[in-house]
Amino acid sequence: MISYSGKNRAAVNWLKAMYFDSPEWTPCNVGTLPAVWIKHREAFEALVLEHPRVFPAYKKGSVDFDFPNGFGAPTYEPGRYTDCWGSVWENIMRGMEAQVVVEPLSEWSAFENWKKHLPDPIKNFEWGPRDLTALAEGIAQAKRRGDMAWARCLMHGHFFMRLYYLRGFENLMVDIATDEPLLRELAEIVTCYNVAAVAKVMEYEPDMIYFGEDLGMQTSLPISPAAWRKLVKPSYIRTFAPVVAKGFPVYLHSDGHILEIIADLIETGVTVLNPQIRANGLEGLQKYAKGKVAINQDLDRQLFPFATPAQIEDHIGEVFEGLYDPKGGLMLLAEVGPEVPLANVHAICRALEKVCKLPEPKNLV
Repeated sequence: MISYSGKNRAAVNWLKAMYFDSPEWTPCNVGTLPAVWIKHREAFEALVLEHPRVFPAYKKGSVDFDFPNGFGAPTYEPGRYTDCWGSVWENIMRGMEAQVVVEPLSEWSAFENWKKHLPDPIKNFEWGPRDLTALAEGIAQAKRRGDMAWARCLMHGHFFMRLYYLRGFENLMVDIATDEPLLRELAEIVTCYNVAAVAKVMEYEPDMIYFGEDLGMQTSLPISPAAWRKLVKPSYIRTFAPVVAKGFPVYLHSDGHILEIIADLIETGVTVLNPQIRANGLEGLQKYAKGKVAINQDLDRQLFPFATPAQIEDHIGEVFEGLYDPKGGLMLLAEVGPEVPLANVHAICRALEKVCKLPEPKNLV
């Protein structure tokens, strides 16, 4: 358990929410893709400045709307890029994420040669060298400020998605159905990379490790829960082990329907789960997650582009009422893309300010 000592008020409140320790308010966040700033520019900055309780750290001029230095990963720029595993990504819209278009192991005949060029978990990150100096300094700076010191040591899709980034989705489904022996070897290679990378990052003692992997589809898991427990769960247990061993929290983002494996995710060591509301349903999350694991609840991003502001405020109020517990265990997250009207983003902010009872920024230190 992370000590509250040395943390500012906002960080202590987050920790109290995570540990079911009666937080002062419900933590929340509005996440934005770079494409949002590129499209709306000064108008979006004005919106952010109008809601300082939702965006307490933002200072006017903090974002260059043209992003001349890029986004930290090349895949947010148009073009094709090859990651450290040999998967080829393509982007057709600046400020949005790319997708894999060429899988290096689409044929198993390429496996033996591919194994000669495996990434080094200590030296190689997603798109280049793993900058451990920058990682260490970022953690140290966050701790000096009294903030939560987050670290991300693996790219989005660190295991299950990585398998189909390498094999292709349909090929992976066939591999799982036929219990392909080479898949077991590939899974071991990816798991060993993940474990080593996490263990290295934990040497710098961040407050929390972030993992992101979309495990579900719109209404179901892509594979049976039994197959998930056979293939994915053992890798998750091993990957999270260096974090769990030190008593630190594990944060897991996962898009899609995951109700049937939430209990398994808790068993692997997940402390904070970030599930989607539409794919899992409010009743399902009340049954399988509420009170059992801290939830950073992803609000309905499929609703945001098309609803009226009133419908959005009703949605956020309903989710809050359905999952809130004064003991804690709830955070709210609203992800917005460039297709969401600014009036709807205003509605999101107003609803969060109201239901979460957010304090003024000057009171967060």
